[in-house]
Amino acid sequence: MSLPLWLGFLLAAILIAVTPGPGAVLSMSTSMRHGYWSALVAILGLQLAILVHLVIVAVGFGALLAASGTGFAVVKFIGAAYLVWLGVQKWRAPPLPVDAEQVPARRSGLFLHGLLVNLTNPKAIIFIGALVPQFIDPGRSQLEQYLLIAATLCLTDIAVMSIYALAAGRLGRWLHDPKAIRLQNKAFGGLFVSAGTLLAFSSRPP
Repeated sequence: MSLPLWLGFLLAAILIAVTPGPGAVLSMSTSMRHGYWSALVAILGLQLAILVHLVIVAVGFGALLAASGTGFAVVKFIGAAYLVWLGVQKWRAPPLPVDAEQVPARRSGLFLHGLLVNLTNPKAIIFIGALVPQFIDPGRSQLEQYLLIAATLCLTDIAVMSIYALAAGRLGRWLHDPKAIRLQNKAFGGLFVSAGTLLAFSSRPP
């Protein structure tokens, strides 16, 4: 991949990452509750899902999913249901004081949340499938180019999600009032449910 082509892909990757979505909501809500380092675990889960999407696209399943209305619908509704479930759990969460130093008992659960949030989004697979091939030079090594694309997507997304998480974490330090915490839980719960609902009623991207 030439430098101008890579710069074009980098710009696209930044725009994709900056656009708010379920990953940003998860990053912010986790940071407000448990601090940045715990949010980073969830963010790394998001990145593993991106790598899985790239592998799916590389072997051709992304195009198959895009062509199959039934396959897209099944994955879409699984993803929508998971986001709604996260929202309900957040909405019902007790108004515990926010402590950035408190580490969750199982950070592996945060990683799994991040993985599932991105993994169950078929539009992400199709979007990557539509974007990535445009930046692949057929005359060069496919493996090297996919590795460069993977590194660009993941590092860009980690940086942007970290900005979201750190910004939310600063606000979270001031949330020790149970009423404010309850409002925060309901706000993020509503965002997750809204994201799931939008995904459920969305159509396949062109």
